[in-house]
Amino acid sequence: MFDNTSDRNKLVLQYPASWWRNMWREALPAGNGEIGAAVYGAIKKETILLNHSGLWHMGVKGELPDVSHTLKETRELMDQGKFNEANWRLTNEVKARGYFSKLASPLPLGDLQVDMSCEAGFSDYSRGINMETGEVNVTWNEGEKRFNRSLFVSHADNLIVYKMEANRISSINAKLGFRLHPTDMPRLQDRYDELRSTVVTKAEGSYLFYKATNEDGEDFGAVCKIYMEGGQLETEQEEISCYNADRLIVLVKVFAKGDSEQQWSQLKSELDEMSGNYEKMLNKHLQIYQPLYFSSKLQLTNDKAEYSNEELLLQAYKGKAPTRLIEKLWSYGRYLFISGTKAGAQPFAMYGLWHGDYQLMWSHRMANENIQMMYWHASVGGLSEFNHTLIDYYLSLMDDFRDNARKLYGCGGIYIPAGSTPGIGKPNQLVPVIMNWTSAAGWLAQHFYAHYQFSGNEKFLKEKALPFMKEAAMFYEDFLVTGDDGLYQYYPSVSPENTPGNYMPVSNEPIPHPMPTAINAAMDFAVLKELLVNLIEGSSRVSMYKEEILDWQDMLAKIPDYEMNQDGSIKEWMNDQFEDNNEHRHLSHIYPLFPGKEIIREENEALFNGFQKAVQKRKLGAQTSWSFAHMASIYARLADSNRSLQCLDHLSRSCLLNNLYTVHNDWRNMGLSMEIEYAPVQMDANLGIVNAVQEMLLYVSSDMIRFLPALPDEWTEGNVDDFYFCTGKVSFDWNLTERRFFAEIISTRKTEITICLPNYLTDYAWKGNGEVTESDYGKRYRQITMKPDQTLKIFSKE
Repeated sequence: MFDNTSDRNKLVLQYPASWWRNMWREALPAGNGEIGAAVYGAIKKETILLNHSGLWHMGVKGELPDVSHTLKETRELMDQGKFNEANWRLTNEVKARGYFSKLASPLPLGDLQVDMSCEAGFSDYSRGINMETGEVNVTWNEGEKRFNRSLFVSHADNLIVYKMEANRISSINAKLGFRLHPTDMPRLQDRYDELRSTVVTKAEGSYLFYKATNEDGEDFGAVCKIYMEGGQLETEQEEISCYNADRLIVLVKVFAKGDSEQQWSQLKSELDEMSGNYEKMLNKHLQIYQPLYFSSKLQLTNDKAEYSNEELLLQAYKGKAPTRLIEKLWSYGRYLFISGTKAGAQPFAMYGLWHGDYQLMWSHRMANENIQMMYWHASVGGLSEFNHTLIDYYLSLMDDFRDNARKLYGCGGIYIPAGSTPGIGKPNQLVPVIMNWTSAAGWLAQHFYAHYQFSGNEKFLKEKALPFMKEAAMFYEDFLVTGDDGLYQYYPSVSPENTPGNYMPVSNEPIPHPMPTAINAAMDFAVLKELLVNLIEGSSRVSMYKEEILDWQDMLAKIPDYEMNQDGSIKEWMNDQFEDNNEHRHLSHIYPLFPGKEIIREENEALFNGFQKAVQKRKLGAQTSWSFAHMASIYARLADSNRSLQCLDHLSRSCLLNNLYTVHNDWRNMGLSMEIEYAPVQMDANLGIVNAVQEMLLYVSSDMIRFLPALPDEWTEGNVDDFYFCTGKVSFDWNLTERRFFAEIISTRKTEITICLPNYLTDYAWKGNGEVTESDYGKRYRQITMKPDQTLKIFSKE
């Protein structure tokens, strides 16, 4: 399958989707960032799940009451040591006022159902994804006939292109029709029935039409056109049958809103303008898709063998994740990202564009870890343009965020609830662990400013990044309390989503978030510090907010230092009333090390070691797929290469489905992850893996690059093409056996940066443009100064 595609850039499976009932969980995904198609892979009765990023339902946006008086009451209870009461004060008051708001859920658009006659038993079945082209493929034999079905979602023409062919003429017999996607959740049967009552499907000539009506009265649906080479086409009332065809080309366009009659007419006209030439349409698609997919390249092994997903997962399950699997997961995460979001659509979602039911667990945007993780990899991997989708999504909800800050806390600026969905930025998860956490805006500001650092776009900085960051800072100005020592007291303060150890009830049953509301969570101060430093730097660069800069500098001076436990580990709460709880998946207090870049070993080794000890104390069985990915990135920052890779080993043995979707936890309860009854798909870990691999190979900050900072023992050779830093890009390759290293640095803007060279070699030579000088950090470090569009090459001399 995909003979001309390298194994690292394709997935091959030997079984169709087979998860009982919810088979969409093991389908193979394709998408263009707006339209998603998930192919199940069955021979006789194929299902292609269709989705659209703009199709949502069941959301309720409530009118938030003014309960700002509860902040004073919460603090009074905390001052008296009544933390359990304080924990619920705000949440209970909001509930008592009758407030109700509900996050929307992504709504499946429908299924394209394909029935094919089976004249003989099948053999040599396989299905896969060619990630170099974005094509999903299903192949099998029936006697001497070889059948092939291929599908891609065009980035150029914004439609689904589907091909059926065989190695013998007159062999394709297929019936095609649309249907409302079924639900596997009994509690959603009423909603499904409501939608089903609005469904209209019809066939006219070579066209299929489908529509249903959402709860807001807007229609959604699709139009399909069938091109047939040879054979006969018969139109039935709701389906089209094709007999003895040599080849079928099926084009599908979808819509998420509007009047169905108008949309059908418009989409039919658009389909009439298409050539129906699969190869021509694929080439047009590739002109947009491939520059994105190949914006960065990675090779970790020269192994030329090809492996199915099942083989790789079995190797991982029996021992360690093979390097080929890690290599493939990096490529796959990028494939999912490029296929699941784009500028002008929605940010990447926990289920990507391949959600297969009507109210899936954790299908919203979650800003206390998950959505951030899905974007960590983007800039270094050459996908910075995708940051706009994340940024514009949150900017679209600013009115809600301002209302939240005023009515919940009596503060100016913005308060972003952890969970949101399109058009709904009001609080919705009415539990203390969410309601009392106030750092979402500050954390998201990291992504705003990082996008400026990588792009150098001062217009973006002035018009979007700095105004958003200023409003985040305005909230802190009103919220924070100055203590008798002149330092800030941050309370209520939540370290997502953890409860201090001395407030965990004694129980044999897991109790989620019993008392998360504390004082001075280390993460809250880390986020605040990062926000203020970036605000001051960014505003100074473009001469904005000159008066506010003085205030922000005063605020910085009031932030207390991080504190350590007696064993030398960093405290999660900078207050002696709260003890660390290491049986938890979140690593929020490690923020200054990762995803922040405040703490580096070269500047403060004692503090750096304190963060390292804190990470090592976390317990294994409390983890999830995304926390393994998060921890892998942290260990990469700690230069602990083998522990970083071990986290990915654990993830591969516990939370990967056959199609390499990541799920929240191990549904088999093998002891590596936390135990919950259901293992929902969560693609944050798919994208977190991408970042972890990149962190192991290259550390990037605004003023430093580290080459191979956490290279595992198994990765003895490899090469990277085009990883990006803030003012340029780097390509490099290495071979530990031959004691060889080469790197090429290309500046796109003026570059002044420190580089740290790999520690397995000691002698390097330089060639090209730019100035190279010694660094105060030591022998492996150099200061690099380059003008725009210069190239500098580094060679090992050993």
